[in-house]
Amino acid sequence: MSQPQSFTPENVPITKRNPQLDLAEALKGDWMNNHQFATAWFNAMSITFPLGEQFFINSVRHYRDRITDPKLKQEMKDFYSQEAVHLREHQRYNELLCAQRGYDLEELEKPLRKRMAWVKKNIPPRDQLAGTVAVEHMTAVLAERALGTADLFKGAHPAMAKLWKWHAVEEMEHKAVAFDVYRAIGGTEKMRRAAMRRSTFFLTWDILHGVRHILRRDGVLWNLKVWASGFVFLFGKQGVLRGTWQPYKDFFAEDFHPWAHDTQELIENWEMQQQS
Repeated sequence: MSQPQSFTPENVPITKRNPQLDLAEALKGDWMNNHQFATAWFNAMSITFPLGEQFFINSVRHYRDRITDPKLKQEMKDFYSQEAVHLREHQRYNELLCAQRGYDLEELEKPLRKRMAWVKKNIPPRDQLAGTVAVEHMTAVLAERALGTADLFKGAHPAMAKLWKWHAVEEMEHKAVAFDVYRAIGGTEKMRRAAMRRSTFFLTWDILHGVRHILRRDGVLWNLKVWASGFVFLFGKQGVLRGTWQPYKDFFAEDFHPWAHDTQELIENWEMQQQS
């Protein structure tokens, strides 16, 4: 009998959903409560997702033959399914956004696409998986923030709020899959911490690259009021990054596991809202 390799709680299913959302009208304008910077920030995040999601799938799938725990094997398959739908929906989102607002999708994706190609060619698979583990933790922390008490999408266009909340829930459901695979194949703590430092830098760089492109095309790149509102959006009392430092920092603890932050209640609350 194989040793347990999965540490996702038994009562947390990783569910493939297939949302059918009409985003076209929302993406014509500043859908995040008419806030230019906040809209640009989330749109720039979306730009990174299709390439990122494919990278995550590939890095986890590479080790499928090394996993012996049937539970983790199934969770890996469910992880691929969720990430594939995220990839599809955000690719559609990005193409609609750029077509309607005059952004250059090729230019937006170019730095990330170039770096991903370099990583695939030059970085060992275990390091690639460590990078996936790091980014999966960051997205889970942001997902918890989005669905927690801050209610970040209050006032957002309903279709966009629905998309981002759906994505956040699934990030929380599968937040430990890459981590458990990494631990099962003998990934080191040192490599995991180093991957988080690198990933934090590059994810921030990629989002700011997108924000810069979007604000430049919108004609407000040098508008100090827009950037001041952006600072409040990120770091203010209800800011998107407010309260994320401690859960981010917890990643560096030796005994860390993603489910040390139990987000089952947030997932269950979202599920109940879908049924009402």
